[in-house]
Amino acid sequence: MIRVLIAEDVHLLRSGLVALLDGEADISVAGTVECGAKLVPAARRGLPHVALIDIDLTDMDGFKAADLLHDQLPGCAVIIMAGHCKPGDLRRAVAIGAAGFLLKDTSPADLVDAIRRVARGERVIDADLAFAELGESRAASPLTPREIEVLKAAAEGCTVGEIAQRLYLASGTVSNYLSRILTKIDARTRVEAVSIAKERGWLWTDNG
Repeated sequence: MIRVLIAEDVHLLRSGLVALLDGEADISVAGTVECGAKLVPAARRGLPHVALIDIDLTDMDGFKAADLLHDQLPGCAVIIMAGHCKPGDLRRAVAIGAAGFLLKDTSPADLVDAIRRVARGERVIDADLAFAELGESRAASPLTPREIEVLKAAAEGCTVGEIAQRLYLASGTVSNYLSRILTKIDARTRVEAVSIAKERGWLWTDNG
């Protein structure tokens, strides 16, 4: 029997998933949660084989929730479910060790099949997401790894001095990095640079 934990903040969708999976002879619902904070405690109680996690939970994004779950229960495979394709999402899913990434308009039969395959140790990726990621990869980031580190710290609200301290750089060097970043991606401010980099899948932070 494959035990599945569902993390979905929309009650109607959560109930629909429960009804769908309870109708399968080889699958049982080990628990449901509506937010990321309840995911790990519920997993410890239900010991699921597979967790279905919404990419946009109310208190944290699905990637962070999945990462927390993986740290505590590495044997539980994760399937991220998203409402639409966004650049960089697939790379983030791979980075946190997700076994599957599906769109929410996946058919019930394909979802059930994905759960079975993931439980067997396979990986399942929605074809539309894969093509979106391949298309985005054509527009490779013009930023160097160091510039990404600087921009990520800026995205987290760090001042120039705090970025310098974190990355062991001089404040003037950090300012030069920020200036080059703005020029490279044609941004007027740091906030705009962060927004552009996130939108194009070049940057993500612990807060999404």
